[in-house]
Amino acid sequence: MPVTRPARRPVVLLAYAAFVLVGLSAGVGGVLLPAQIDDYGVDKATIGITFFTFSAGFLLAGITTGGLIDRLGTRAALAVGGGAFVLAGLYTALRPPFLAFVAVQVVAGYGIGVLESVLNAHLSELTGATTLLNRLHAFFGVGALLAPALAAWMLRSLPWTAVWLVLALAGLPLVVGFLLAYPKRRGPDDGGPTAAGGAAAVGGPPPGEAGVPGRPGNGGLLVAALRQPAVVLAAVFLAVYVGLEISVGNWGFSLLVGGYDQSEVLAGYAVSGYWLGLTAGRFLISPLATRAGLTPAATSAGCLVGVTVSAVLAWAVPVAAVASVALVLLGFFLGPLFPTAMAMVPRLTASRLVPTAIGVLNGVSVIGGAVFPWLAGAIAQGVGVWTLLPFAVVLAVGQLAIWWRLARRVPAG
Repeated sequence: MPVTRPARRPVVLLAYAAFVLVGLSAGVGGVLLPAQIDDYGVDKATIGITFFTFSAGFLLAGITTGGLIDRLGTRAALAVGGGAFVLAGLYTALRPPFLAFVAVQVVAGYGIGVLESVLNAHLSELTGATTLLNRLHAFFGVGALLAPALAAWMLRSLPWTAVWLVLALAGLPLVVGFLLAYPKRRGPDDGGPTAAGGAAAVGGPPPGEAGVPGRPGNGGLLVAALRQPAVVLAAVFLAVYVGLEISVGNWGFSLLVGGYDQSEVLAGYAVSGYWLGLTAGRFLISPLATRAGLTPAATSAGCLVGVTVSAVLAWAVPVAAVASVALVLLGFFLGPLFPTAMAMVPRLTASRLVPTAIGVLNGVSVIGGAVFPWLAGAIAQGVGVWTLLPFAVVLAVGQLAIWWRLARRVPAG
């Protein structure tokens, strides 16, 4: 039986709440790092090991989500992801020994990775998927914006472990909600994949359907997804996207202060404006594009041009005020690219492979989020922080080139 809009409302609202929590967990990290360094008596390089262990768990989630959903169903997969996040948070709140603290980041990364991948996959096949996914990722931005202030306020009177206790406890009602509201298995929405822009809308067998065995298990699903060039191109696109997003977010402050002699207060406002622009772009651009009759592919193409122009503007006009405004615009146009790419996955591959493909995209994106910011920092260290802007331009142009090849593989209709 098709899912009516009122019946799906709790499912969507729970997804939004989960992404607020994911955003909170990401946003508190920078504020907690100094307290963790002092508590464990380690240096910045040593505490940085946790970034890699978290990313390993996130990548593992990405490549196993399809099999997890195939074997356990949507509801149980979300419970696994939420449960892993809660358990990792509760253990972290106990202030474990440093080696255990490093290791538990794998569990935290896995839990968050599963939640993101399953929720992206589920919403991608609902009617109005592009707008739903843009809002979903916008709520991540809401959590990330609120997190630093919340963590700083709590640290005034509580140890850093208390922040993780609050996050873990906030995850418990979400797990209960997943078990009560989500379907056991993936099913059609009121419009099904066709209304969501699924492969079935094109007519004939969906891409890759003939190559998907009856119950191949995660290994077969993963191999089948990776054999499709459109999925691989989309994964590379998101790796570059996340690399650009985090490179600018991490090093924009250093650029404005060290490269433009802007005050730290104004530079902080500008970087906050960048993240606010990212969130606003996700809330605003997709609904406006839908009203204008633009397809998701056309919307993404316009945003990619906006990203490139903003990056070039910041580089070409060496004035702090112009660079600050350009960063906000850059964030605004970057915002919709990730969720819109996720929304297009049902048009790139067979319905059975959608969760696996989205897991691959999500997992590979974290590689770009680790490699490109590190590379940007290494170049800035050796040449100068001004190199962030040409670096951003190169990534923006690279995104355009990859998208041009990817868009040619999106079925019309």
